[in-house]
Amino acid sequence: MTTLKVCVGSSCHLKGSYDVIEAFKEILKKYDVEDVVDLQASFCLGFCAKGVTVKAEDFDEPSVQKLGDNSLFIHNVNKDNAEELFAKEVYPLLSL
Repeated sequence: MTTLKVCVGSSCHLKGSYDVIEAFKEILKKYDVEDVVDLQASFCLGFCAKGVTVKAEDFDEPSVQKLGDNSLFIHNVNKDNAEELFAKEVYPLLSL
């Protein structure tokens, strides 16, 4: 199962992380991937200047593992671009 962790640290909180979480809830329903993607809030992910940051991890996709890690950071996420970023960055790696 792939995990999406939305940063809710102070900086990301001020930049709208709650709205991003709510947007992702709807996106996961729309793409019918609630059973393969676990949405979580996370304390600071360490990219305060680039927030809201989302960490996607636990991919089975070999192209991600070749990078030495099976996670992906997506920066500057907001409620308006969350679906576009999900469709471009995360959905293709779900191996559906």
